[in-house]
Amino acid sequence: MQETLIYIRTSTEEQNPELQLNDCEALANKLGLKQYEIISDKQSAWKDNIEREFFDKVNQAIKNKQVKQLICWDLDRLYRNRKKLIAFFEFCKQYGCKVYSARQDWLESLNKIQEPFNEIMFDLMLQIMGWLAEEESSKKSMRVKNAVRRDTGITQSYKGNKWGRKSIQTARLKEEVLKLKEQGLSIRDIAKQVYYYDKNNNKKNPSPALICNLLKE
Repeated sequence: MQETLIYIRTSTEEQNPELQLNDCEALANKLGLKQYEIISDKQSAWKDNIEREFFDKVNQAIKNKQVKQLICWDLDRLYRNRKKLIAFFEFCKQYGCKVYSARQDWLESLNKIQEPFNEIMFDLMLQIMGWLAEEESSKKSMRVKNAVRRDTGITQSYKGNKWGRKSIQTARLKEEVLKLKEQGLSIRDIAKQVYYYDKNNNKKNPSPALICNLLKE
């Protein structure tokens, strides 16, 4: 395996990796790295249960100290999860591998800093990335909390759109239908008394056919 690796990741088979590759090769030439190996994955960088066969090989090569430079198009090609990304930087630092990104050119400047200040700046940048990760997570949580409200037991977005799984609403509707059926009401009468909310949060009465389907389940 070459000491310089270019790592390309796309999420689906339909995505074209050429843009990533062109930018990464341009960065390699800029850094004077003429010989490199290209590693390509087509997997998610977010989910824990998704294996990335080639990225795992990259990690093992770094651990074996075979790789000195790793070039990617964007840091999110490595990990979308910020905490995992920070851990990966610490891993690379431990085994002497420098990380470069075509879209984060500040990494190039960081790698040029003379010792021992490069270590100080590297640790500082990791801390900053950690703070940004915590702030991003906190803001996301706050946006979610502000985006929903409860009205008559229904969770809605700030725009009034209903939130939650459809199955929950269906279960509530079926329970009401069964209760009214036990009281001896006809299907048409039941359809007039029960209701549900459509995707636009409009209150609607179900059709008799829907009532029949719920009774059959």
